[in-house]
Amino acid sequence: MSDTVRPTELAAEQQALLHRTLGRFDIIFLLIAAVVGLETLGQVSTYGAEAFTWALVLAVFFLVPYGLIFAETGAAFSEEGGAYTWVRDAFGRPAAAVASLLNWVTQPVWVGGSMSFLAAETVSTYITPMTPGSFADYAFKLVFIWITVLAAVVSLQKGKWLPTSGAVLKIAVLVFFVLTTVIYAAQHGVGGLGLGDFSPTLLGLFGSVPLLLFAYLGFESGNSAAGEMENPARDVPVSILRSCATAAFCYLVPILAILIVVPQDEITGIGGFLDAVKTVFSVYGDAADPLLKVTAIVVVYVLMSQGSAWMIISDRMQAMTAADGSFFGGFFGRFHPGLGTPVRVNMLSGVTATVFMLVAMQVSGTGGAIFGVVLTISISTFLLAYLFVIPAAIRLRTMYPDVERPFRVPLSDRGFALLGWIAFAWIVLGSWVAVFPGTLEWVFGLDYSFEDYWGVSQGTFEAFTLGTLAVIGALGAIGYVCGRPVRAGSTPSSNPASNPASNPDSNPDSPDDRIKEPVR
Repeated sequence: MSDTVRPTELAAEQQALLHRTLGRFDIIFLLIAAVVGLETLGQVSTYGAEAFTWALVLAVFFLVPYGLIFAETGAAFSEEGGAYTWVRDAFGRPAAAVASLLNWVTQPVWVGGSMSFLAAETVSTYITPMTPGSFADYAFKLVFIWITVLAAVVSLQKGKWLPTSGAVLKIAVLVFFVLTTVIYAAQHGVGGLGLGDFSPTLLGLFGSVPLLLFAYLGFESGNSAAGEMENPARDVPVSILRSCATAAFCYLVPILAILIVVPQDEITGIGGFLDAVKTVFSVYGDAADPLLKVTAIVVVYVLMSQGSAWMIISDRMQAMTAADGSFFGGFFGRFHPGLGTPVRVNMLSGVTATVFMLVAMQVSGTGGAIFGVVLTISISTFLLAYLFVIPAAIRLRTMYPDVERPFRVPLSDRGFALLGWIAFAWIVLGSWVAVFPGTLEWVFGLDYSFEDYWGVSQGTFEAFTLGTLAVIGALGAIGYVCGRPVRAGSTPSSNPASNPASNPDSNPDSPDDRIKEPVR
C-alpha cells in the first residue's frame, strides 16, 4: 500500500473535540442549503434560452461524473477537513494549502461581496427602500454577514438548523414559483420562445459555463465536517447523489420558468429570480403584493442560510488546514472545546467578508455590476481550487487500492480517471473564462462588448480580480511558512527516525515523510 503524509499532533488533538451530530438528513439539507443558489438563477438566465441548454449539458456531462467520483472518494476518505486532506495525501501539503485557501476564501468574499449586496437589493426593492451607500445599507450588510458567522460559531447541533430550515424554504419557494409559472403560462401563454432560441452558441458557452459550474460544485464539501458525521461511510454517497439530483432540478426547472415569463432583455443578474416571481404572482390579483413581500423576506433568509452553510463547511476545512500546519501555525487550527467549532477561523471569515464588502462598495458601477463582478471573483477562486481537488480524487483511487470503499463507481481505474478528467476539463474552461472574460470570445472572433456586459471597464475588472488572487497568493505563502513549527509536530510513526519531531534533519513537507496507513 502507498504511504501518506502524517497528520500533525495538533490536528489529532482537534479531532478529539469534534461532536458527531450530523445524520443523513442533516448532510443532505446542509449541501442543498450551500450549493443550490437563488443568486445564480437570474445571472445565468441573462444568456437567454440557451442558458437552459448549457445547464442541461453540464448536468449530464459535468454533474454526473463529478458527483460519482466524489461520492466514492468522500465515503472512503472521511477525515475532518475533506478536500484538504485528499489533496494533502495525493500531492503533499503545499498543494493542499493552496486548494484549501482558494476554497475557503471564496465563501467570505462571496458572502460579503455578493450575497450581502443581493440581500440588500432585495430588501430595498421589495420591502423597504434603502439608498445605496447609506448608513442603513452598510448596517444591513454588516448584520447579514455577521449572522452567517454566528451560525457557524455556535455548536453544530444548533447552528445546522439555520441552513436546514433555509434549504427547506428554498425548495418550497422554487416549487411554488414553478407551479405559479404553470398557472401564469396557462393564462397568458409562453413568452415567444421557439426551439431555435435554445440552440447553443460559443458566446453562450463562454458566458454561462463559469456560473453553471459554480452552481453545480460543492457537493463534496460536506466532508469538511466528516469528523462530525454519525456515519460518513454510509451517508456521504447517498447525500451527494441525492443533493446533486435535487440541484439539477432546482436549477433547470426555475431557469426555464424565468425564461418563459421574463423577456431576455429585462432579466437582470441581481434581481432576475424575483423579477420573474413578480411577473407570475400577478395571477393572484390583490394578494400578489403581500405574497411578493413574503417571498422577498424568505429569499433574504434563504441567502443568509446559504451563507451560513458555507461558513460552517469551509471554515472547518481551513481550521484543519491550520491544525495540520498549512495556514499560520496553530492559532487558527483550534476548535472551541465546548462548542466544537473553529471560532477563530469563523471570526477571520467574518472580518474577511466585512473587508471585502467595504472594498466592493468603493468599486464604481451600479449595484448589479458590483454583484456580477464580485460573483465572478468568487467563481474564479472556487473553480481554481478544483484544479487540485479533482486530480487528487483520481490519484487516491490508485494510491490506496486496499482502502475500503463503501460506495464504488462500477468502473475500472481508467474509467474512473476518465470521469475525473472530463470534469477537470470543464473546470479548466470555466476557470479561464472567469479570470479572463472576453479573451476566448476575441480568439473566436465573437462580438463582445466588455463594459456593456459587466458595467465596469475591463481594466477595473482585471485589477479587482487579479488583485484579489495576488493577495490570496501572498496570504497563502506567508501562512504556509508560518505553519512550519506545527508541521514539525507530526504524529509519530513506528520508526522514530522518520518522525520530524524527533529528527531535526527531516523535512515535514517531503513526499518521503510517510507512514504506511492512509489518514482516515
